[in-house]
Amino acid sequence: MPQKILPHLWFDKEAKEAAEFYTSVFPRSRITNVTTLRDTPGGDCDVVSFELAEFELMAISAGPLFKLNPSISFFLNFDPSQDTRARENLDATWSKLSAGGTPLMALDKYPFSERFGWIQDKYGVSWQLILSDPAGEPRPFIVPSLLFTRAMAGRAEEAIDFYTSVFRDARRGNTARYPAGMEPDREGTLMFADFMLENQWLAAMDSAREHGFSFNEAISLLVRCETQAEIDYFWEKLSAVPEAEQCGWLKDRFGVSWQISSAEMDRMMSQGSPEQIARVTQAFLPMKKFDLAELQRAYAAEGASR
Repeated sequence: MPQKILPHLWFDKEAKEAAEFYTSVFPRSRITNVTTLRDTPGGDCDVVSFELAEFELMAISAGPLFKLNPSISFFLNFDPSQDTRARENLDATWSKLSAGGTPLMALDKYPFSERFGWIQDKYGVSWQLILSDPAGEPRPFIVPSLLFTRAMAGRAEEAIDFYTSVFRDARRGNTARYPAGMEPDREGTLMFADFMLENQWLAAMDSAREHGFSFNEAISLLVRCETQAEIDYFWEKLSAVPEAEQCGWLKDRFGVSWQISSAEMDRMMSQGSPEQIARVTQAFLPMKKFDLAELQRAYAAEGASR
């Protein structure tokens, strides 16, 4: 089944460079497309599609407006039941990702794992490397994780319930709650939980400790829609901050940024001529919610850019 939800990374100028680095770190990885959007408000922007261990992501070089932080990170599950060299591969991956980066939790043994570390790499993307417990249902190698901090601390479970009500093929997975005595985290809030949306695993955690970050647009979750009706559905369900609506982007009531995009638009932007890409770009820049028919008309139009 095609991947429905793609993490989207915002860089100043380094999207292609970062994608090249990540595809050198992970097996079964490749850059699948690079498209340059011309004459945007931020100038020319590279949009990069790539796969890491067959997990799809996108990145854009669109200026210094947003700064990456650990509010959305990526679990890397090294599962000894599926890889006899899981520990060695974890350590090797840590070594590559930590070059020029900043450890957030040292690579070590913890009560929840024999081997775990949390690193923010040299580009600002955060990774949680864990030697997984092979008991129970296997998880994918890469799982995006949402950290609910500041005013949103304690609302991770509410968010999971909301997201699983909005998306199809959705369900809860494992849940671990904070016990008493873990202040400032409240007893019963989520130390860790994972959940499935559209047959994809994500994770969520609460942290009431002092953090200098919260969700922002630097990492968004892009939803590929097949029809205008589907675009309309997700836009209506998720958008909660009208002033954040722009170019298919929205913010939900928890501050998480989403892009409600179109599989057809992906095709147009990856396969179109420079003139077609330019017309589609100029068509979508003034939009809030995407109008798929208007984008198709721009793509098919003859003559000069709109």
